[in-house]
Amino acid sequence: MSRFAPRRSGDVARMVRQEVLGLVTTHDCGGFISTPLPLFAELDEAGEVRMLVGHFAKANPHVARVVTTPRAHVSFFGPHAYISPSMVSKTDWGPTWNYRLAQFEVDIMLEPGNEDRVIRTLATLLEGTEEGGWTVERMGPRYADLVAHVVAFRAKVVRSSARFKLGQDESMTSFQEVLAALGDTPLSRAMREQRD
Repeated sequence: MSRFAPRRSGDVARMVRQEVLGLVTTHDCGGFISTPLPLFAELDEAGEVRMLVGHFAKANPHVARVVTTPRAHVSFFGPHAYISPSMVSKTDWGPTWNYRLAQFEVDIMLEPGNEDRVIRTLATLLEGTEEGGWTVERMGPRYADLVAHVVAFRAKVVRSSARFKLGQDESMTSFQEVLAALGDTPLSRAMREQRD
């Protein structure tokens, strides 16, 4: 296993839940197009991502493409940053970039009629269930207009890979110095999670 592989079962699923915005890329004879979309994951019994769920605007060119070419690519790019040699005391240390990346090869299936469930699920994941959180009911009649202009989809995961390059190869001294330089950030928290 690569030193930059996620350390624990469920790390990739947690990343998808934290990042939410996936870059969906489709292709056909006209080339490739990409659109960032909020997505949520459905997991298998082992806690691994088996399905990514979201919705396209009906006017989005992905909709026509996935009917004829359902195979697509989805990437989630987590916290990342340039790590300067000025952050560490080791004189021969070179610059690097720390990041978290999960990629999925998927087959996209449109699910007309499932838009309400998908939108409500996304809203609950993003807004939470606390009293006062936003719900679709706040839109009133406008919500039906919104739903009429989107189409739900499910993307079945065919293959996945993840690379969490988060300083695992650094000495503990250099690692701690980088953490101190970064402060309390999403990247430093991700680094700690993978080092512990």
